[in-house]
Amino acid sequence: MRYIIPLLLLLTITLSGCNQRYDAREFGLKATGKVGEILLVCENGIWNSPAKAYLDTNMTRFIMPYFPDVVTFELIHRTPGAFEKGNKRWRNLMFVEIDPKYQGEESEITKELDTWAQGQLVVRVKAKDYQQLEYSLKNHLAAVHRTFDENEWQRLEERFQREKNQTICRQIKQKFGLDMALPKGSKLVTQRENFYRVEFPTDAKPMQFGENHGQTSNFIQSGICIYQYPYIDSSQFELSNLLQARDTMMKYNFKHEIPGIYMGTQYASVIYPEGSMDWNRKKTTKGFEMRGMFKFTGESAYSTGGAFWAFHFRNKQGKLVCVSGYVDAPPTVSWTHPLREIQAILKSVEAN
Repeated sequence: MRYIIPLLLLLTITLSGCNQRYDAREFGLKATGKVGEILLVCENGIWNSPAKAYLDTNMTRFIMPYFPDVVTFELIHRTPGAFEKGNKRWRNLMFVEIDPKYQGEESEITKELDTWAQGQLVVRVKAKDYQQLEYSLKNHLAAVHRTFDENEWQRLEERFQREKNQTICRQIKQKFGLDMALPKGSKLVTQRENFYRVEFPTDAKPMQFGENHGQTSNFIQSGICIYQYPYIDSSQFELSNLLQARDTMMKYNFKHEIPGIYMGTQYASVIYPEGSMDWNRKKTTKGFEMRGMFKFTGESAYSTGGAFWAFHFRNKQGKLVCVSGYVDAPPTVSWTHPLREIQAILKSVEAN
């Protein structure tokens, strides 16, 4: 039995959660598809109409301030006929249809969980005519995007909670006064008095270097840095102060394999770091979330770099703690999946 939740309430839509699971759980069918993909099922007439621009604008959305652009989702189109003949177990599914039999004054937007597979989210948008549909796609997709967005990192967090590396997590808890979830196979590669670095597993070979140092990499390296320093007052949570502390910590603790090179922050105006106060998933720890770009710099600048995503908070031992995830990758590789993993880890952080 499917459980369907109506979502549209005039101009304000709230996509409420649901813990009920369906037949897919009984049969053990897992959702497929990549992180950051939404399979959009609609007729070609909708896909090729001006309404598609609203789908692109409202459902793809950039994670700022990264460059090249990092989208939250990529839309993949299927007609209803093609969908019926193909794989129905995509993790993110969105149906958009015009049904002349529907007579509601507003488009109907509903949410389903685990319809054809475990971990699947299905959202359906139904309108009585094209005008009603276009209005709805233009004005009422913010909550739909937010629901897909939250569902995406929550799936990853739940997986990491199941895979938690107990040894590393105990060490982190003892040193920094926090609980968190980490991917299976994570390794503690730097362990200093007030600075830890955890490297995530990768299938690629170790990085080699250009500029007389070998071959430039074409794969992704990712992980987290955790550091702490005494908390004095709330002004430390201002963006400029957090960045100054970050640059100092990285200069002395995150050194490159090439001597004289270390991780630094990129301050160009189009990618200047930004952030705001936010909560962890359980709403038990509030802190300052910050996103930006880094590059390896120093005595002889090296071109590799990527994105960072950090969460700063005060622990119960009176320290200001930062958990900062990083994704080191060339611009030819998509950063969406590894950044989502970083987001999931930051959302799992709890001060204790």
